[in-house]
Amino acid sequence: MGTVHARSLDPLPMHGPELGVHADDIDAPEIDHEPKQEVLENKDVVVQRVHIDGLGRTKEDLLTYEIAEVFRAKNLIDVMRRSHEARQKLLRLGIFRKVEVVIDTSRGEDALPNGLDVTFEVTELRRMTGSYNTMVGNNEGSMVLGLKLPNVFGRAEKLTFQFSYGTKETSYGLSLFKPQPGHFERNISVNVYKVTGQFPWSSLRETDRGVSAEVSFPVWKTSQTLKWEGVWRELGCLARTASFAVREESGHSLKSSLSHAMVIDTRNSSILPRRGGLLKIHQELAGYTGGDASFLKEDFEIQLNKTLFWDSVLSTSLWGGLLLPIGEKPTSIADRFYLGGPTSIRGFSMYSMGPQSEGMAGDYLGGEAYWAGGLHLYTPLPFRPGRGGFGDLFRTHFFLNAGNLCNLNYGEGPHAHLKKLAECIRWSYGLGIVLRLGNIARLELNYCIPMGVQSGDRICDGVQFGAGIRFL
Repeated sequence: MGTVHARSLDPLPMHGPELGVHADDIDAPEIDHEPKQEVLENKDVVVQRVHIDGLGRTKEDLLTYEIAEVFRAKNLIDVMRRSHEARQKLLRLGIFRKVEVVIDTSRGEDALPNGLDVTFEVTELRRMTGSYNTMVGNNEGSMVLGLKLPNVFGRAEKLTFQFSYGTKETSYGLSLFKPQPGHFERNISVNVYKVTGQFPWSSLRETDRGVSAEVSFPVWKTSQTLKWEGVWRELGCLARTASFAVREESGHSLKSSLSHAMVIDTRNSSILPRRGGLLKIHQELAGYTGGDASFLKEDFEIQLNKTLFWDSVLSTSLWGGLLLPIGEKPTSIADRFYLGGPTSIRGFSMYSMGPQSEGMAGDYLGGEAYWAGGLHLYTPLPFRPGRGGFGDLFRTHFFLNAGNLCNLNYGEGPHAHLKKLAECIRWSYGLGIVLRLGNIARLELNYCIPMGVQSGDRICDGVQFGAGIRFL
């Protein structure tokens, strides 16, 4: 699943910028030690022309925004810096396989003595590209097949079809992504998808068929996203032993919701950060644009990281969320929060804590309120094997996790809610080894000691393995 605690099922992301093409540092142009070049190093220069060679189906007006700053350069060093920044912007568009920069003195009748010409030599991506890869979710692996049409209309639009087959989830979808010319962070995307997932901790099978449209844009230091989503949900029993509570929720439902997300991320890495912080706030309102699901959902994530002595890192994180039903109808098992497992409160089985059904089945039904906190100390491996190379992919860590998941009686007031969330706190501690898989995912092998175990909780006392993209 894409999110550890929020929904019981999230579609794979099939939109947004793909930054798979890395903008390598630009090579400094070779400067012959001739009198004219020496003059250029010590005097102001003027960028007279900027050429883009190699364009095929790309519209030139799109690239005007990306290279405009080059004309404002005042000296040779400034030209090199602004050209490098423009190259990175061109690569960020995701429509070029290769971008090279050539800086030369101006030629021609109108050439100034201190004039420069800057040429960007680009190689466009093919009209259609395919991909095959594996993806690590939260304790889940998937095989992903993709078909992509980059720059489909000539202005950095991207049409993508993606099929994913995983251990617990199968999905396919079609998405169209379009950025605003000159402001790549401002973009819109439309997605049509179908996702089928299995959730053995709840004896539940869920199939989502949906369409969504979202707008992303920056505001000051934040990244904002507004989204509308319409989903036809089909819930069914995964096993004959499914509890009555799960059978009762089986059937079809329609959810139409508006959501808003705000992100501030100053971390140097999303997988194993050494410094910086993260703040995520997400709210979702369902029912006012149609459908038979009505609720208000709020959740947040905070993370702070600080480098200490001996190359160690102290990391703290806090998650929390609240689900408020609107009207008389109770919330759905598909919308509630889930907690526990190697990616959240370690030492407990995957999503196996909190409210349960009655009887022998003991299916986990999720909760309407939760909180979870973590404290980590990351250190290098003893004796620093492979320092500066393969050994730097590994870290040892000591952790302390705590949290709670419950349902609330909304007639009791905030004080009673806080009291209930503070009761029966589950917590765990331990140590383990972390392996970073690039900047995409990470693996953990931990020895966990669960504490504060409540009746019905499933624990994993001892060695526990975790894989994912988001950890408490």
